[in-house]
Amino acid sequence: MRKNDIQAKDVTLALVLLTRLPLPHLPAAAFQRQAQAVWAFPLAGLAVALPAAALAAVALAMGLPSTVAAGLALAVQVMLTGAMHEDGLADTADGLWGGFDRARRLEIMKDSRIGAYGVIALILGFGLRWSALAALIAVAGVWPLLALAMLSRAVMPALMAALPHARDGGLSQSVGRPRALPCNIAVLLALLLSLPLIGASAIAALLAMGAGAAGLGWLARVKIGGQTGDILGAAQQVAELAGLLTLLALLA
Repeated sequence: MRKNDIQAKDVTLALVLLTRLPLPHLPAAAFQRQAQAVWAFPLAGLAVALPAAALAAVALAMGLPSTVAAGLALAVQVMLTGAMHEDGLADTADGLWGGFDRARRLEIMKDSRIGAYGVIALILGFGLRWSALAALIAVAGVWPLLALAMLSRAVMPALMAALPHARDGGLSQSVGRPRALPCNIAVLLALLLSLPLIGASAIAALLAMGAGAAGLGWLARVKIGGQTGDILGAAQQVAELAGLLTLLALLA
């Protein structure tokens, strides 16, 4: 391991990249470590999921149904991330299915307007996540929220490393392609922190998440030649849903 591979300030950088939490201003030089900082992506997920799980726990303690607790948890996560992952899911659906060639698909994905495929993806994504999360909270409590948030963000660096950039500019290109070490640390960190929360089910959830993200990555490679920031955001959403459904099947 090289001296500069892991630094404490990477956690703040990961939070800046993946959340909308109020954070201290980082100098421009700090963003040169974006590719190395991907090991801390699971910690950014944990920072988003902790207040979401806390609010869900309060809702349950007040006697509110798990459907309400799940809805509140999703709302908190959306606010704390600025809906960046959901936006990536919508743009990915519009681009990959709305264009007939690579250039047009990338053009659609860059367009701030949302189309029918994006709307449908958001409806299905939120609907499935909400209903499955409500069912999971009813049987397993709020702790799986933390594991899902960490594990789903641990697959993003692997996709960044595995696929080339689909375009010359954009968020993903500015971050760069990480080396294997920070990607592996992200997976190991998310798994180690998830095992006390959900036990060995974390391994099954991670495998399902990896399969979901890999499937999306294959589709992106075929249709646009690689990954973009939108693809990475969509991968987090697909991975989270895959892990959620896996946990529900195992724990319900």
